Amino acid sequence: MARSPRIDKTPFELDIHDLSHDGRGVARRPPAVPGESGKAVFVTGALPGERVRVEQTARSKHFDEARTLEVLQASPDRVTPRCPHFGTCGGCVLQHLEETKQIAYKQHTLLENLTRIGHVAPASVLPVLHEGSWGYRRKGRFSVRRVEKKDKTLVGFREQDPRFVADLRECHTLIPQIGFRIEALAQCIDRLAGRADIPQIEFIAGDAAIALVVRHLAPLVQDDLDILTAFAQEQDFAIFLQPGGNHTVHPLWPAQVPLSFRLAPWDIELAFRPLDFIQVNGKLNEKMIAHAFALLDPQPGERVLDLFCGLGNFTLPLARLVGEVVGVEGEAGLVARAQENAQRNGLSNAQFFAADLTTDQRDAPWMRAGFDKLLLDPPRSGAIDVLRQLPLQQFSRIVYVSCHPGSLARDAGYLVNECGFRLVSAGAMDMFPQTAHVESIALFERE
Repeated sequence: MARSPRIDKTPFELDIHDLSHDGRGVARRPPAVPGESGKAVFVTGALPGERVRVEQTARSKHFDEARTLEVLQASPDRVTPRCPHFGTCGGCVLQHLEETKQIAYKQHTLLENLTRIGHVAPASVLPVLHEGSWGYRRKGRFSVRRVEKKDKTLVGFREQDPRFVADLRECHTLIPQIGFRIEALAQCIDRLAGRADIPQIEFIAGDAAIALVVRHLAPLVQDDLDILTAFAQEQDFAIFLQPGGNHTVHPLWPAQVPLSFRLAPWDIELAFRPLDFIQVNGKLNEKMIAHAFALLDPQPGERVLDLFCGLGNFTLPLARLVGEVVGVEGEAGLVARAQENAQRNGLSNAQFFAADLTTDQRDAPWMRAGFDKLLLDPPRSGAIDVLRQLPLQQFSRIVYVSCHPGSLARDAGYLVNECGFRLVSAGAMDMFPQTAHVESIALFERE
């Protein structure tokens, strides 16, 4: 098989005219034939309006990729990144862009997706929901790698080149209790005899405790367990061990860990387990719930359906406002925790069902019941499968919370162009500041 020709690493200059969906600058190489469109180039570390000197890093038939070597003419929107690891760590891609421009970029991304993919436009654009830009992230996963050439164990996110683990000392987007203890955590792991058998450490924070879940591919010796326990006590972490699948997670220290967070406006407390999904930005989550309810306009006598409900993040606060709410979620463990949370909060008008919402649910008991309104918060793949099954004519309003503007746009096109709904309003939510991730929300009403 013939080898592909090597990439020419000779630096060249480009003018950046746009920002891609993943936060890279977009440029075009001068066309080989006058009058034709040049090949698109996606440039890491570049902003619209800039002229940069770049080095090509990858190529394909339709576009090339490059990284910025030097900014020759800077955008007025360029700022100095706060984190010393920016540009190497792949956790953030927008720290060099002024924060109000980050927000504008996310709003533009949402609206462009709605137009291009869904062929729809909202009657009104909601202001971007925003709550602080730093120290917000309470859940995530560190990669771990022992690097013998450096004689150290690295703990961090993947680099922009995902083959490598970033050698982090600090992270400014994580909550400070985690973000400024990464180096101490790496030093702890480096002391373990089993350090080479630890591929990752997950972290999650509740209101009263922070948990680390240490995945290990071989049993840890007692000395290693003692080192981890001492670290947990010294740094005020709860440490769990995970020798296999999710079901094998168990506490090392302390034996009992109170993991929960409160949603104070609705007097709700949500308990969770270390690997459960919770919204990573706690402060924005509370704002998002209030925002969704303002759009949904729940009334005391109504029956509301909450799809992809998880632990009950929307369902349980809704139960304070309506006659009855039904939550449906694909992961049985989350459904069990949601039911426990309903009991914990004294809510008898919230029901939960486990169901794979990508499969045929038309005969499911919860599907046959009547509802007034629908709230849904699907994964990145969206909700098209379940929307095609629902008797949508029963819903006077639909509030759609999305973590991927492309799937929201596709589903919005279905609701508006095929099902007789009107896209009343839509707007971005800055759940992940400093990153290119776009969270959004949309309100649909039946025509």
